[in-house]
Amino acid sequence: MENFYESMYKLIVETSTNLPKDVRRAIAAAKLKESAGTRSAMSLATITNNIKMADDNISPICQDTGLPTFKLKVPVGANQIKMIEEIKRAISQATKDGKLRPNSVDSITGDNSGDNLGEGTPVIKFEQWEKDYIDARLILKGGGCENKNIQYSLPCELEGLGRAGRDLDGIRKCIMHSVYQAQGQGCSAGFIGVGIGGDRTSGYELAKEQLFRRVDDVNEHEDLKKLEEYVLEHANELGIGTMGFGGETTLLGCKIGVINRIPASFFVSVAYNCWAYRRLGVYLNPETGAINEWLYQDGDEIDFGQDEVAAAEEQTKQTREVVLEAPISEEQIRSLKVGDVVRINGMMYTGRDAIHKYLSENDSPVDLNGQIIYHCGPVMMKDKDGQYHVKAAGPTTSIREEPYQGDIMKRFGIRAVIGKGGMGPKTLQALQEHGGVYLNAIGGAAQYYADCIKSVEGVDLMQFGIPEAMWHLKVEGFTAVVTMDAHGNSLHADVDKSSLEKLSKFKDPVFK
Repeated sequence: MENFYESMYKLIVETSTNLPKDVRRAIAAAKLKESAGTRSAMSLATITNNIKMADDNISPICQDTGLPTFKLKVPVGANQIKMIEEIKRAISQATKDGKLRPNSVDSITGDNSGDNLGEGTPVIKFEQWEKDYIDARLILKGGGCENKNIQYSLPCELEGLGRAGRDLDGIRKCIMHSVYQAQGQGCSAGFIGVGIGGDRTSGYELAKEQLFRRVDDVNEHEDLKKLEEYVLEHANELGIGTMGFGGETTLLGCKIGVINRIPASFFVSVAYNCWAYRRLGVYLNPETGAINEWLYQDGDEIDFGQDEVAAAEEQTKQTREVVLEAPISEEQIRSLKVGDVVRINGMMYTGRDAIHKYLSENDSPVDLNGQIIYHCGPVMMKDKDGQYHVKAAGPTTSIREEPYQGDIMKRFGIRAVIGKGGMGPKTLQALQEHGGVYLNAIGGAAQYYADCIKSVEGVDLMQFGIPEAMWHLKVEGFTAVVTMDAHGNSLHADVDKSSLEKLSKFKDPVFK
């Protein structure tokens, strides 16, 4: 199959950079429902602007291109060994070309392979069938939403909902709880795939398999069809909203599948996916490997045009806006309050998991007094002169740094932290004591934020790999929202509390 490698490369690039039409339609519908002038409206305007920029730049929609998972149905006799070789070659080339971020890390040493290849990566699953073409599909599911996957073992007790039994109503409670627990950490508004039954492994596999379904399809199982409709309607009554800012749209899609189980086990597994729902597929000629047809790309075209930029700008004008440039004083920080929109000019420094652990045990390679740390693992490309350029640079989920963040801020004098999804009580207390703020950037908006980064001024700790290194970034007009301030206020805690209260309304039986 002389064209198979080329087809796989195209599938990888398109999946990373071109959001499917069915997903675009869901996002466009959500945008119409959101009240103007809200933080969620601003977020959705930024999201649609980002989608347009990814189209124009042919660059990753989100910098976290996740763990690529391929699912192929092939005719009997197809050479799967050769296909695996060509898929891996395409993955390596797409990484080199900046279409994927190098995400394959040795679980023991922490070493990044640099090409997205390694033991267990990428994931490639084959199924034989008796049709005369190849069905090849790919999903890129980032770590932020992957970390919000959850599995329930029934019967169980659920916060806000009480007992969930081994029946359809117990399943309903689990799914509703799964949406609540994700909050904004999985880049809501999102999509969920649900697997009922199986064991712990097959249940999660079934849940993830549901994410290969179309957003607009209809479940053939009548009870599951009703359950999907129920969840999609009522999950949006929780008020979690886009990025967890509160709002009208929390969930964009719900797909449920079921398989048999053993009597002793009853698992409900939920695979959460962010708004940047990157999955595409192709039908291939089994002889040549050439693409015959693209999947998920039929129906009405949703063109998020140039007016998205103006819309995002207009939404930010609805709230108080403050310009910050490091080094930032404690007085400036204490003047900020939850809800303020901040525009940052000047320098900021990236720091993810490896950096936070390093700073907890070592001195910083740069003076961080009055500075800004950005929870971000960018996609970087080096030009012929050895200069790095940012290809994608959205925020990562911040809660992973909760054990370190407060102590590091106080030790090094850091005044602001940027990420997504918020942080916990330890960080909030440190913000009060030290005089700091947490700024929530728009998760997945990797092109929008890359455009704000005007130059890469340096890099430290490259031994941790590109995503985990400390990048020195010069930015202009970098926009984020104050969601945790120096006065003990946390929008994330407020939304969590209010959504839990709303969740409790759904504890009474619905399905008999």
